[in-house]
Amino acid sequence: MNDYIHIGKIVAAFGVKGEIILTHSLGKKSSFTGVKALFVEEVKGSYIPYFVETAKAKDQVETIVKLEGVNTKEAAARLNTKPVWLLDADFRNQAGKDAPISLLGYELITDEDENLGPILEVIEQPHQVLLQVLLEGKEALIPLHQETLDKIDRKAKKVFVSLPDGLLDVYR
Repeated sequence: MNDYIHIGKIVAAFGVKGEIILTHSLGKKSSFTGVKALFVEEVKGSYIPYFVETAKAKDQVETIVKLEGVNTKEAAARLNTKPVWLLDADFRNQAGKDAPISLLGYELITDEDENLGPILEVIEQPHQVLLQVLLEGKEALIPLHQETLDKIDRKAKKVFVSLPDGLLDVYR
């Protein structure tokens, strides 16, 4: 079983030769060097591989990509708004070291040394980042910003946070 990591979505067709604009949260310019395929979720739960012919980074969040078999503007437009995923190994090579999404899979530890479990999803919002963990079988969203982040131990793959009193009680 492959592990897929959600990195963004297709937002528009580009040009007339079937190129697409992919917005991603990798935290750096990415031309997907070394990535053979992007996985497009055309139907919920399906990861259809599309082989990358070319990719050119536009900026920190957008890349123009030409996918094999997508050769017209209409074919590219059919993929608009579809979520895009990478294999975990490709994701680890592409994600920026300081990008919030790079924290996926890290253990979340409170200032009271309580391990809340692995970070399952990173939700980026304008003024903060939310880290999703499973707390006693329930989805819990933990805010991550200047006031709550104590440190990140990249070697041990741990994120240390100081949480407001009572936050975890909401999920228990």
